[in-house]
Formats: sequence, structure tokens, C-alpha cells
Amino acid sequence: MNAPAWSARQEFAREVERPEEELNLARAALLVAREEYVQVPVDRYLVRFDVLAEEVRDRLGSERAQPIVLTEALRHLFAVRKMRGNRNHYHDPRNSFLNDVLDRGLGIPLTLAIVLLEVGWRLDLRLEGVNFPGHFLVRYPGEAVEFLIDPFHGGKVRLRSEAQKILDRQHGGVVRLDDRHLKTATKHDMIVRLLLNLKGIYHRTRDHSRALAAVERILVLRPTAPSQIRDRGYLLAQLGRPEEAVTQLETYLTFAPAARDVQRVEALVRELRANGKPGSQW
Repeated sequence: MNAPAWSARQEFAREVERPEEELNLARAALLVAREEYVQVPVDRYLVRFDVLAEEVRDRLGSERAQPIVLTEALRHLFAVRKMRGNRNHYHDPRNSFLNDVLDRGLGIPLTLAIVLLEVGWRLDLRLEGVNFPGHFLVRYPGEAVEFLIDPFHGGKVRLRSEAQKILDRQHGGVVRLDDRHLKTATKHDMIVRLLLNLKGIYHRTRDHSRALAAVERILVLRPTAPSQIRDRGYLLAQLGRPEEAVTQLETYLTFAPAARDVQRVEALVRELRANGKPGSQW
């Protein structure tokens, strides 16, 4: 890792190690992008959220009723500013970099949700992220009725009863909605999910270096996550770093001795010790 990237990693670690109430979600997301864009002016992008919130306030005047403020915020972000889900190129990594999302107006459910949350919080809206499987949502826990907001589809407001339809699209109708699908996502959860998205993108394109960078940042937040320790070992092996790979894979076997892939991981460890590299099957 070069010096600017290492500096970005350190700054990221300092931010995400803060307690939940002190963590700046947008800043942490922008620091994820800084490893890719080492010169990204994080503070300047944070001001963009202030500007968006102020534009909403200008339209509201003295109005402070939460439902009206929410309606205007959604209108401004998704109708005026035309932020939208990138349906044609969903797996473009730029959809996961918050600076690109602000510049291009295109994102995935999670990054568009982060924009809505950051603007909404500046407007004193009671909004929270929802770790919905496969399609991140935002919740407005109103006094009269609870709404779910779908930032990927233009900030569409949905009732809880409609969440089953979203789940059906993701899982073909075989999964029934329950409360665990609608759990509130912490800021730390959202950054982990953001990095998991990037990890998946880079895994599909076999960009092992970038996938490793995503995994290592997940481990900053979840240092004992067995699957991430294992995947760090796999990626190190692919990158020609067998000794480090063996250390990670043996750590995984210690943390997850009953995992279903134990034999496969043990076979890789033996191969790395014998040949210093993984075989073609890896």
C-alpha cells in the first residue's frame, strides 16, 4: 500500500473507531473513497450536505412539521437534484463511492440512503437506516404511521406491508418478511455493508488487491469476523503472499473450527506450505 493510501486507511480507522453517536457517517463513507481517490477533498464534500439541507430549508420557510419537511427533502433530492439508482450499471464501483454519488447523482440503495440520512439529520428528521436484505432502505418512524423510504427508486415511500414485495423481488418469493429483515442499521453497520458491496464487486472482477483493501477495512470494524479473516487469507494467497495467507487461514480455523469449509481451508494451508502458492482450483 502506497503512502497516501496508508494515510487514508489510518484516517478511516480513526473515524470508525469512534462511538456510534460520534461517528460521522458521511465522513467515514468518503474516507472509504479516499483510498481510491487519494486527493478527494472530504471536507468540501461534507459541505455539500449542508448546502443540500439549506436548499430544502429555503423552500420550507418557517415550516417545521416533520412529514412536510420529509416530503420536501425527498422532492428536492430525487425530483429537483435527480438523484437516482444506477439500474443500468449497478455494479459500477463508483456507485459505492460517496463523492461519485454526489457528483453523478447515481448510486446504489445504500449510498443514496446515506445521502438522504445525512440531509435528513441536518433537517432534524428522525430517520434511520434499515438493513433490509439486498436492498437498503430508510425508515421514518412517525408518530402516526411508520414509513419505509426506497432511495433507489426515487425516494418512493412504502408502508411496511409493501416490504414483502421488495423481498419477493430479491428472493423469488421464498422468504417471508419478519422483524429481523427490518432491523435498524447502525452507522458502523452501514460502513461494513458499503465495504462488503465493494468487496463483492472486486471479487467478481478478480481485482484481488482492491478486494483485499475492502476486507482489511471491514476487519477494522469487525476484527474477529471469521469469514473476513478467511477471505483475507484467500486474497493474500492469490496475491503471492503465502506466509501471511497461512497465518490468516490458521486464525480462521481457530475461530471457526466447526465451519463447513474447514477441510477446504486446511487443504489450501497445506498447499501454500508445500508450494508457496495456491493451485489452479483456487
